[in-house]
Amino acid sequence: MIIYKYILKNNFYPFIFAVFVLMSIFMLQFFMNVADILVGKGLEIWIIVKLIAFNLSWMLILVVPMAVLVATLMAFGGMSQSNEVSILKASGMSLYKMMIPPLAGGIIIAICLTLFYNHVYPYANHGARILRYDVSQKKPALTLVPGVFSQDVSNYSILVRDIDQKNNELKKLTIYDNTNPRNTAIVTAEKGKLYFSKKNDKLIMDLWYGEIHSASIIDRDNYRKVKFAKHKIVMDASQFSFRESDLRGRKTERELGAQVMAKIVDSLNILKENYVTELNQKISVNILKDSLSAGEVTNKKKPSYKNVLRRVDDKLSSAKSTITSSIKRIEHNIKSANSYLVEINKHYAIPFACIVFVLIGAPLGTMTRKSGIGVAAAISLVFFLVYWAFLIGGEKLADRGIITPFWGMWSANIVLSFLGIYLTIKSAKERITIDFDFLLKIIPKQWRMLPEDDQNN
Repeated sequence: MIIYKYILKNNFYPFIFAVFVLMSIFMLQFFMNVADILVGKGLEIWIIVKLIAFNLSWMLILVVPMAVLVATLMAFGGMSQSNEVSILKASGMSLYKMMIPPLAGGIIIAICLTLFYNHVYPYANHGARILRYDVSQKKPALTLVPGVFSQDVSNYSILVRDIDQKNNELKKLTIYDNTNPRNTAIVTAEKGKLYFSKKNDKLIMDLWYGEIHSASIIDRDNYRKVKFAKHKIVMDASQFSFRESDLRGRKTERELGAQVMAKIVDSLNILKENYVTELNQKISVNILKDSLSAGEVTNKKKPSYKNVLRRVDDKLSSAKSTITSSIKRIEHNIKSANSYLVEINKHYAIPFACIVFVLIGAPLGTMTRKSGIGVAAAISLVFFLVYWAFLIGGEKLADRGIITPFWGMWSANIVLSFLGIYLTIKSAKERITIDFDFLLKIIPKQWRMLPEDDQNN
């Protein structure tokens, strides 16, 4: 039992370290992708924190299986490097027994990740999509540059010739008001101040000592000039204020749990059966009509050859359009059901990868005899690329109906599971060491480290 705790401890700390490193990489990538919609928006810290928190869910789904593989490689690689694996084998403990703690941990992590995938991830993914859309709709804060027209406020063009930064005062303003399409209004003022209302939905501009020139577009002779000592303009500023949408909108398949999607698939299958029944009835009715029409022709006056051809052509075109429409509905129904089935299988296939990566990581760790993060990361990267290539390719093929959703999502786990079992049996029976000296042939000679004797000379 003490040995099991020791092995589990050797896996735990590298797992936490790998999760932290991988999450940091994904976070950096996330910030690079959303920087363009966040910069200059004047968003509250809480909104940014909420956006990050929502996106942590999909990062965690991808990171946890990766971290399991890195941790297993580092743990068993360190134990093999310090000859602990050899000592345990000599004492009668096989590699299979050594793998019990990490396998038990992998099963627990897989169960927790499945629950997270089905209950937390859909809500967070839906919230992230809605919040990101709301943030992208918010315009940057209003900026006024002296001598440059600003058209940030809809239906207004504002020109400020000088700005007193100390008193927050605008001087020598010219404003083109286009809110009324029938009239053109130009407002000039010696000075003014600009501020938002308490609810941030209105932009208020106080003006002093100026004129309002307005003219009708329809009646050119209708012109009005008004002088004022003080004037106030209230403009719509909803585009500058952030409004968070309700999360009760329509959800895609990636924003639903497996149980909900299973019910949707059942409904789609029932609908598909109704479509097939309706198609069969249409085909039967068309055949019956054709037979009745043939009987009518024999009893009545024989029509001309051209009329017969025209009637046959019309009936064939009508039947073809009816049948084609029904077939397209059935194909769309099958495609929708496949997309939901892919997501359902993915909700269980990705968590199951935690167990698969333990089967691969343990024997590979004993073979490499290296405990460093560099070797573990390099080996893990190869398997990550293989796994995600299988997963992405399987999803595309399943969506197109070439393969079933089950094989599309589970083929990576099945292939890597057999590979892991083979490596485990091979490593348990004999001592195998993977040597990375062949990589030295790729590195140029001047970049290689010199031997110690040469360095001392």
